[in-house]
Amino acid sequence: MEITSFDQWLDTLGAALDKAKSMGMPEKILEKSAANLGDFLAENVNPDIPENRFLRDLWEAADKDEKEAIAGAMIKMVEKRKLH
Repeated sequence: MEITSFDQWLDTLGAALDKAKSMGMPEKILEKSAANLGDFLAENVNPDIPENRFLRDLWEAADKDEKEAIAGAMIKMVEKRKLH
């Protein structure tokens, strides 16, 4: 799938988050899974928009705990976005 805007990226993350929550995945597991996904994306996917390039660079500079914090913040951002 080609992502052409940051809004589309957030919508994609939101759909994945909704699916995981509907399956009963606990919040801590969601954060760790999001961190693992971030590792995979940083290593294997060429960022297609400037915001994702920034996220990749931030991800690559972060240690394990910081990556989990970034993943948790992304989850919160997607959840907050759905409320508006």
